[in-house]
Amino acid sequence: MFTKILIANRGEIACRVIKTARKMGIKTVAVYSEADKDALFVDMADEAVCIGPAASKESYLVADKIIAACKQTGAQAVHPGYGFLSENATFSRRLEEEGIKFIGPKHYSIAKMGDKIESKKLAIEAKVNTIPGHNDAIDGPDAAVEIAKKIGYPVMIKASAGGGGKGLRVAYNDAEAHEGFSSCVNEARNSFGDDRVFIEKYVLEPRHIEIQVLGDSHGNYVYLNERDCSIQRRHQKVIEEAPSPFVDADMRKAMGEQAVALARAVNYESAGTVEFVVSGATKEFYFLEMNTRLQVEHPVTELITGLDLVEQMIRVAYGEKLPLTQADVQINGWAMECRINAEDPFRGFLPSTGRLVKFQPPKEISGQVRVDTGVYDGGEISMFYDSMIAKLIVHGATREQAIARMRDALNGFVIRGISSNIPFQAALMQHPVFHSGIFDTGFIPKHYPTGFDASMVPHDDPALLVSVAAYVYRAYTDRSASVSGQLQGHERIVGDQWMVVRLNKDGNEHHPVTARPIPGGYHVEYKGEQYEILSNWKLGESLFSGTCNGEEFTLQVERHKTKYSLFHWGTRADFMVMSARAAELLALMPEKPAPDLSKFLLSPMPGLLREIAVKVGQEVKAGEKLAVIEAMKMENILKAEQDCKVKKISAAVGESLSVDQVIIDFE
Repeated sequence: MFTKILIANRGEIACRVIKTARKMGIKTVAVYSEADKDALFVDMADEAVCIGPAASKESYLVADKIIAACKQTGAQAVHPGYGFLSENATFSRRLEEEGIKFIGPKHYSIAKMGDKIESKKLAIEAKVNTIPGHNDAIDGPDAAVEIAKKIGYPVMIKASAGGGGKGLRVAYNDAEAHEGFSSCVNEARNSFGDDRVFIEKYVLEPRHIEIQVLGDSHGNYVYLNERDCSIQRRHQKVIEEAPSPFVDADMRKAMGEQAVALARAVNYESAGTVEFVVSGATKEFYFLEMNTRLQVEHPVTELITGLDLVEQMIRVAYGEKLPLTQADVQINGWAMECRINAEDPFRGFLPSTGRLVKFQPPKEISGQVRVDTGVYDGGEISMFYDSMIAKLIVHGATREQAIARMRDALNGFVIRGISSNIPFQAALMQHPVFHSGIFDTGFIPKHYPTGFDASMVPHDDPALLVSVAAYVYRAYTDRSASVSGQLQGHERIVGDQWMVVRLNKDGNEHHPVTARPIPGGYHVEYKGEQYEILSNWKLGESLFSGTCNGEEFTLQVERHKTKYSLFHWGTRADFMVMSARAAELLALMPEKPAPDLSKFLLSPMPGLLREIAVKVGQEVKAGEKLAVIEAMKMENILKAEQDCKVKKISAAVGESLSVDQVIIDFE
């Protein structure tokens, strides 16, 4: 077996590979950019080599630097992870020429199947049903519009070397095809160093089903069942599960055999994934593409099969045979994965970067709860790379049990300092359509057409939230009275009739509530009902676990002087706890009007200003493009919300922007 391997990647996947290598007794080498010098994967590896500046095109995408690091450290093989150079045939061939093993498929397999245009041609030759489209690279946006009209809208514009939702747009008209082509080209060039783009018909109401395959150098192949990745936002996967609630045994066998046939056609060696788009109405499936690498969502396959896919990749690269046949592949229970991303679901899922003031993932439980991450408490989320903070994976005997475990795990996942999509994931986990299993890739835009806010997830037990707010307030008050030596008259100080004021979008709700200490907690009275809250919660802790009238629960609590924020099942509830008289005085205070920001275009996120699309004095119509910001390897187009006239350009192209920084002033 190899004694030392280099990981040509960063973040979560680098940590993931290191864990398996360590289990196998293999030393690891990390390569890192200047932005990642304090990253977790750098600390975990046995050795680490800096390969350049923060920008990936100057570090993680430079093959020469990675090969030099291999020679410097004596690494015998390279695991590319996903993204970056993982599907770059030239990189794979270069390693082979240098006598370094590539822990992945051979370069000729990557060239044929990793390239989306070439793989589709190969599938057609193999008589595999494929989606109608234009399978050659397109010269420019005008040509893209003409091709799209011939195919018929809607169409999908895709980067040939794309992945992870980058370099991909759906267009429903000429304007969207023209604009989408340009964005795809730019994202593809910046993310993959390959700006070729093609177009194919967009299948309406599609399911995204993918088959995991394994092949070795001895001609052995197996498929490891399917994953359902239909819950997507902007073509990026949000939730993945295995098996699929949509796929039956016959369909699984047909898709699996077709996936293996494609792998066999190119002598595929390693783990790979064949993706299919499936009609929700007819169950007809079409070959979409093959990812010649490890997938982000590989843990759900691992949990239902008991296999370590990273280990299998390493063993195949070393020349070993697969340890199982197709008859050995089983489906054990149900697994789900939520991608925890650094984005603000309450601000249109804009990227969120900065310091992780608190990072406390739920406790891992073997066979039930798993957390794959590349960050740590106090670490930093950079604007230069993907937005994914962690992957939360659960396993249950049934789909219902997996959903229940995911809900509990999300309640216990604490992230502070930046925004995350945990509230949105929690909302998805309790959506009745998701529970039904009958959904497609349009689920999120259909059910959240105007975005997401907490009002879309009304809490089914608001009394629990009020009771915990009263508990927390009373606990802090008890400590304050004790510390100050004012134990005498304490009941008078805390009061018998407090007022819980819930601050929400529609105004304040005032609720009289009392809380009195009992052994192990507090007895709360609210709206004439009694609630016994028992907990070993300590002041200042973010996680509040306990029982309410005997029922277990876990939620998160934050204290902001006189205010308390509670997070549970995707809901955020803000409370103030005070006397009835104080609440009356609060209601009399005038509200400070929000400043008028309509005369400015503000940056909605930290990022790099790639383009200013207007000039001083130009009259702009609502919906016209104003600027383009690049953040976390994605282009974000800012458009005019109303008719306006440009007065001043306040930021320069190439400038690093902060949140709410002024880009354009309007008359």
